[in-house]
Amino acid sequence: MATIQEKKADTSRVLHVTQVRSAIGTKPKHRGTLRALGLRGIGQSNDLPDRPEIRGMLARVPHLITVEEVTS
Repeated sequence: MATIQEKKADTSRVLHVTQVRSAIGTKPKHRGTLRALGLRGIGQSNDLPDRPEIRGMLARVPHLITVEEVTS
């Protein structure tokens, strides 16, 4: 069981996600995943919380994005 400090540490981690390749010609599920991540085109970036469901979405499209971990 996680303590309160551990839970706060988990919520402070942020992932800076940037789209680096085009979604043209990719599968519809990949395009939908990019949209759900808040990415609409090459060069667009978004800061997302580091949670398992977000990590799963990132694992679906690693060839289209770059991910940087940011600690705040």
